[in-house]
Amino acid sequence: MYNFPEPPTEPSLADARRILSATRSSVSEVEAKIEAAEAALAQVVRESKLLIDDLQIQRHALEQTLTQTMAYLSPIRRLPVELLRDIFLECFEEHPCCAWVLAAIHLLTTQHASADTIRLWLERSGDTVPLDIDIFLRVASPNSGAESPTRHRRRSFSRSPSPPPWHAPFPHHHTHYVIPQPPNTSAGLTAHFPPTQAPIVIPPSPTGISDAWMTLHHSGDRPSVRPSRSSLHWGHIAIYYLAEQMHRWERFVFRFDKQFPSMGALKSISGDAPLLKEFEVSSTDVAYYQDNNWTWLPNAPPNATLVLPKLKTLTLQYTPFKWSSPMLRTNLHTLNLRSLPNTQLPLDRILYIIANNPALVSLTLYFQAVLTPVLPLSPTTLPLLETLSIGGHYSFTQLVDVLSLPVLNDLTLDIEAREPVEETITSLLTRSSKPALAHLSVAYGTSSSPPSFYYGPSSVSLSWNTLLPELPHLQSLHIGGTPLEPLLVELGDEPWHCPDLEVLGMRNCHGHIEGVGKLVAMVEARNPPGGGGAATAVKRLKSLEVYDCANIGEDVVDWLGSRVDEVVCTEPDYER
Repeated sequence: MYNFPEPPTEPSLADARRILSATRSSVSEVEAKIEAAEAALAQVVRESKLLIDDLQIQRHALEQTLTQTMAYLSPIRRLPVELLRDIFLECFEEHPCCAWVLAAIHLLTTQHASADTIRLWLERSGDTVPLDIDIFLRVASPNSGAESPTRHRRRSFSRSPSPPPWHAPFPHHHTHYVIPQPPNTSAGLTAHFPPTQAPIVIPPSPTGISDAWMTLHHSGDRPSVRPSRSSLHWGHIAIYYLAEQMHRWERFVFRFDKQFPSMGALKSISGDAPLLKEFEVSSTDVAYYQDNNWTWLPNAPPNATLVLPKLKTLTLQYTPFKWSSPMLRTNLHTLNLRSLPNTQLPLDRILYIIANNPALVSLTLYFQAVLTPVLPLSPTTLPLLETLSIGGHYSFTQLVDVLSLPVLNDLTLDIEAREPVEETITSLLTRSSKPALAHLSVAYGTSSSPPSFYYGPSSVSLSWNTLLPELPHLQSLHIGGTPLEPLLVELGDEPWHCPDLEVLGMRNCHGHIEGVGKLVAMVEARNPPGGGGAATAVKRLKSLEVYDCANIGEDVVDWLGSRVDEVVCTEPDYER
């Protein structure tokens, strides 16, 4: 505080003006420091909140694991099914509302009690509770138990005519030098239900009994013992009870690995489902059958009025559907279609399905037979599509050439390409304004196409020095049926391509004698010992999969495991 003389004089006024200017400058400096301190505090708070959010997500995941593990270890799982059924019946007699309390139960039942079990749950769960139905039917082969372990081991290397349409997570270990074993084919059925919904349980079906829906060439699988009539018709009874409650369906997932006698019961799935959000019927078994007599929802006539206002996810794999069904044009978010072998659609009708769902986020298509388009293909933009997976007929390249996907993140192409694949990919990216593609799979044959049918060794030729520079954001790359050495050379030397690449998978990539050496050199360059990848210019590889490419050897696999977190290697058939 300054004391100025009174009355003011010329020198005192000059001093006052000088002090005023200096004070204003000091005030501005202090205000700037306050703003900087507040910004720093806000940054600290923001970072702390992000850290807290991440920790809460981790805690939630750990709690889910804890809950599932405790449920798996629950002593109730060791009780016989018959005893559990008696307990539930007693509970229902004393507490009619116990269906809500027991909604999280996980049951494995038999065909003799299936209809009663389904009817019991539907009746006791009330009239308004949304139903979340998730069924996996595993049908045993009648001669599966007669094969020796040696035969099983050899058959595991034969190319499956069709991989399962649903995917199980791969087990995470440090290093694998594996000979895959065949899946367990014992009969069984598990139905999983969220804890807030009423569960539905369907039993395993008998095997090898043919009906009008099954193909005649499977008649040799018939067992010598004729099953009971109840086991032949449980599907019709079960689907009848379920279809009567379609107005309560919120999610319906039915998966089976082989045809079963009462499969025709699925035809009766028709009507209104105002709560339905997800619908899936998937089969692993490839068969030829007529789909004209199926009157279920995916085969509804074009002018039918379907009440499906909430349907966002639709999956149909090796099951009948019609391109003009209203169910396929409900502005879906996720669409997965795997056509029957005898289904032949013109390419423009497949594009019609896509164009009628502009809000798609994930699209998966696999068609073995595609006809040339009748109408011209119009350019189609899917502004929200992040995941695209297309496999099967070579004509699908024409479909890709008219798509524009500005936010594409994951691309899978398992097409029987007759033109350079890199041109299709680069044209799609250019047309889509260079989206940040993070995941690319070409002819890998794990999800949408049989690798042995379309892709033999070196059947897909790619110009890597043209394609890889267009993928600066790539995080995972899976490739099949292409020469091994050119890819490894491009990934293992400067200028570095795909600096963010962390996952690399190769399947049926034919390698010469020097192929293993180039694989080691690539890993040595991108994952040097003791730190960052290639002197921190690129990220380190975290996962490496090499299936049926070259005779690598256990010593090389051990060395790769010392540089890469996860390594999986299998030898080609001719090397064993």
